[in-house]
Amino acid sequence: MSKEGFVHKRDFQQALVKNSKHNLFADRLFDLFDEKKKGVIEFSQFVRSLSVFHPNASEEDKISCAFKLYDLNCTGFIERDELKRMLIALSDELDLNFMDDVVESILNVTFTGVDLNGDGKIDKEEWVEFAKKSPYLLQNMTIPNLKEITMAFPSFVVNTELDEADIVIGNTMQ
Repeated sequence: MSKEGFVHKRDFQQALVKNSKHNLFADRLFDLFDEKKKGVIEFSQFVRSLSVFHPNASEEDKISCAFKLYDLNCTGFIERDELKRMLIALSDELDLNFMDDVVESILNVTFTGVDLNGDGKIDKEEWVEFAKKSPYLLQNMTIPNLKEITMAFPSFVVNTELDEADIVIGNTMQ
């Protein structure tokens, strides 16, 4: 965190990603947190945005945030190409290196099961139904212990004063 109380993208990524590789998930999460689109996140906004990962945050908020993470083009839909990019990013991050035919198979199975109206994209309602039937989807949407975050950004605790209104659980990502 900078002396001015901002989190820069490179610092954010270094805190979230253990290696130096580009990470689509970290990029996307930063972009969602950076509501003012200034390339930095104010500390109070960081805290409000991070609250969706709190164990007490509602399932509804987690599902909404996950949808926004996958909706790379911000169209209100998750399109096949967006899901493909996320699958490839996940594969690379975990050093799984999925073959193209495996990625296509996952996409086909996912869209067959989730795209209920068959329009070739996953809308918010379809995503909600999918997420409620697939609890594993939200496993990474909870940080059981926020200790790692405060260790990654120790100056948050020391150099920043927040009033209670800045620390909000739920309804922050809608």
